[in-house]
Amino acid sequence: MYVRYAETARVNFMRNFATHMDPANKKAWMNLVGSTGIGLILRSIKIDYKFPMKYPDKISVYHKLVQDPSSQVDKSAFELQVVILSETHQRPAARCHEDIVTYNYRQAKKTPMPPFMMEQFQKAWALQEEAKKTWQQRILEIEGRVRTLETDSWDHEDAVEDKGSANK
Repeated sequence: MYVRYAETARVNFMRNFATHMDPANKKAWMNLVGSTGIGLILRSIKIDYKFPMKYPDKISVYHKLVQDPSSQVDKSAFELQVVILSETHQRPAARCHEDIVTYNYRQAKKTPMPPFMMEQFQKAWALQEEAKKTWQQRILEIEGRVRTLETDSWDHEDAVEDKGSANK
């Protein structure tokens, strides 16, 4: 089932580009999830299972690009990382790594990513990197505040550990 969840979410990932990021190329994006012209083929998927989910759990599935598409040697392939989240348990139920190839069904061979796809993936990569920097900075700020609380309250030379009732 986890492979099916990742597959369905990958189709939605492409549809989101068609609908929200690049509506000018909507038809071409929608064709990518079909098998008539240039489409996508899952070359491999690796799944790291974290725990089994049970009905009636609800899930969220998130995809992100693994690397900058312009830096890839093979312009016909790209990789996605996937996290499948259990809403009930509020934690990952699985993590996946997908290796995907753009394929020309008419010529029966892999083909470079179309320019519209490469352009949008580069924009998505830039947004991912920007978000990463923002959240890394927020984490550093939180860690700094926690450290200040520690040093102000208990982390100093003359501090004595209160072991509670275990000390009696």
